[in-house]
Amino acid sequence: MPPERGEDEVEPGEIPGVPRPRERPDLFGQEAAERAFREAIGAGRLHHAWLLGGPKGIGKATLAFRVARHLLARGDGHGVPDSLALPPGHPVARQVAGLAHPNLVLLRRQKAPGAKTVPTQIGVDAARRAMHLFGSTAADAGYRICIVDCADELNLASANALLKVIEEPPPRSLFLIVSHAPGRLLPTIRSRCRRLALKPLPAGEVARVLRGLEAPHPPDLIARAAALSEGSVARALDLLDPDTLGVVDEVEALLAQGDRPDWRRALRLAERLAGRDADGLYAAALDTVQRRLAAEIERRQGEPPARLAALADAAERAARAAREAQVYNLDRRPVVLSLFGA
Repeated sequence: MPPERGEDEVEPGEIPGVPRPRERPDLFGQEAAERAFREAIGAGRLHHAWLLGGPKGIGKATLAFRVARHLLARGDGHGVPDSLALPPGHPVARQVAGLAHPNLVLLRRQKAPGAKTVPTQIGVDAARRAMHLFGSTAADAGYRICIVDCADELNLASANALLKVIEEPPPRSLFLIVSHAPGRLLPTIRSRCRRLALKPLPAGEVARVLRGLEAPHPPDLIARAAALSEGSVARALDLLDPDTLGVVDEVEALLAQGDRPDWRRALRLAERLAGRDADGLYAAALDTVQRRLAAEIERRQGEPPARLAALADAAERAARAAREAQVYNLDRRPVVLSLFGA
């Protein structure tokens, strides 16, 4: 059960009632990724920088902290470890959960003392403070570990500060770099990392995580959220909200009407999603359309390329309209209506 948190303790991206990655002892559905670390540790060839890529909410940060706990508690030892699990009551597990271990640093967005909001990027000062860890000798001659969560939020200056240390790392240094879109990172960072792509979770594993939450949910709601999650626990958690699931159902119903949707119904939905307090619902509607188009393209793989190109063009036009509305702060209603017109 996650501890109670005050308003000032809430961290970027965390979800109320859900343990943070550093607090979660279990890892679901990513056995292959963990095996890659176990084998590297056992062979004595643990690369100094790993780029953990894949969609948001599939366990990348949870894996990073799992690796860190194992190395900080047990080192690299001899032979392939059977598991990287560490009991929650272990002193190192408690230190890592509280970000109190002297050989571990977490590079992330963080609200500055006295600031009212969390920055949208990881600044260079935060990166330089994190890199101070690698200018001293590690306690007990063990590993010094930096977890970056997530690297997509680095700006150019902070990315270069990280790169400088990755290029010439001190002995027994380890960088575990989480990214939802590794292709967008600096090529110089990517080239110095061992890339490990984590796959979306099976629906059954997503449901298993949801069933373990502090707040209980009806089994049919969990099953539906897991089925629509595309392998992401973060997306599934959003779908546990009845309002979000209602928007998904409404979008799917309108899409099912083909080229003659009920425009009055579509307009009511557009009005609902136009408010600035409806960001999450709007994002869910866009995701539903893109998921439907992707599934349709997959289903119709045997058709002539021209027909598939039309579907791909519709997906791109919908995504482009959404991006432009966000960048230029445009009215969302035409965007929502265009989704069904396309």
